[in-house]
Amino acid sequence: MINKVKVNIPNNDKKSYYIHIGPSADGSLSYTAADIAKRFPRSKCFIITDTNVEKLYAREFNKLIAGQGIASEIISFPYGEKSKTRKTKEYIENQLIKSGANRNSVIIALGGGVVGDIAGFVAATLFRGVPFIQIPTTLLAQVDSSVGGKVGVNHPLGKNLIGAFYQPDAVYIDVSTLTTLSDAEYRNGLAEVVKYGAALDIKLFELLARNADKILSRDTKLLKNIIERCCELKAEVVNKDEKEKSYRRILNFGHTIGHAVEKLSHYKIPHGAAVSIGMVAEAEMAFRLKILDRKSVVKLKMLLTHLGLPIDLPKNYSVPDYVKATQTDKKAVEDKILYTLIDKIGSGVIDVPLTSDDVEALLISRNYSAKFRL
Repeated sequence: MINKVKVNIPNNDKKSYYIHIGPSADGSLSYTAADIAKRFPRSKCFIITDTNVEKLYAREFNKLIAGQGIASEIISFPYGEKSKTRKTKEYIENQLIKSGANRNSVIIALGGGVVGDIAGFVAATLFRGVPFIQIPTTLLAQVDSSVGGKVGVNHPLGKNLIGAFYQPDAVYIDVSTLTTLSDAEYRNGLAEVVKYGAALDIKLFELLARNADKILSRDTKLLKNIIERCCELKAEVVNKDEKEKSYRRILNFGHTIGHAVEKLSHYKIPHGAAVSIGMVAEAEMAFRLKILDRKSVVKLKMLLTHLGLPIDLPKNYSVPDYVKATQTDKKAVEDKILYTLIDKIGSGVIDVPLTSDDVEALLISRNYSAKFRL
């Protein structure tokens, strides 16, 4: 059965769209191919993917699209965060133009967050905007990056510094694609799921805590429900603040320190793992600021640990290294960075202004060795 979640775009219902949450009845992406063909019967589709997903899903999906009588072509690039650059974007654009893409062409992002971000940025700028479809194949992309229209690439000085807000025409989530994820990549997505619970929904957080083992075993029914809830939460946030002028920053919990971890590791530490580390660091900062109680910090650490996610800042970088890495964050205002923290499980606080000296003092005060009990 396919469930749908609507993403309402403020003051522009024509840009509103649905998230379709599956899987297809036959366990393939057949529902997605048929629905895209119905929506764009006379358009050529360009499937943007990476070298891993090309072998797993893109070639078969290309056949499914062709079986619907739709012309399509695959454009792939090397897998990984290292490809999330302006150079990759230029390569894709060159291939599209050489292949005769026009304003009626449809860009389909088939893959994880990197694929979705780059393909969406290409769609936003090619011919000043062409139709764009998200088909996320990782848990992280399904619950977060494929929804809401944030697209872009990294810059050597920081993550996601170049990009746009460009909403997809539709998002198709097929939970059966999660079966091919490695354990590490699957856990990577669970960090973003925990973020939704910690910052927005205590009931979701408690559901995760009660069912951690079933989640780790990839129970399909439970996963579908969790993904749908995360999409509902993301849709509610986007409806209130599409372009992150204020409230949408609630979704940045764990991301300021998390992005610093990614940057310092040269993206060897993946996004979800970095966000897990960032959530704990920022929760402990909130505790030191007397915003959050210690019991909530412990609950967060216990859940992340149970899910197999890291919680400690890598010790091969110094506190000044972390602080310096946050200074090019997009949320920097004058000499301060606006942090999103939590004041209790299920409740976030946006725009907490902290100077570099503040952050350094808060991080240095962390007690790595202390053990706490509920």
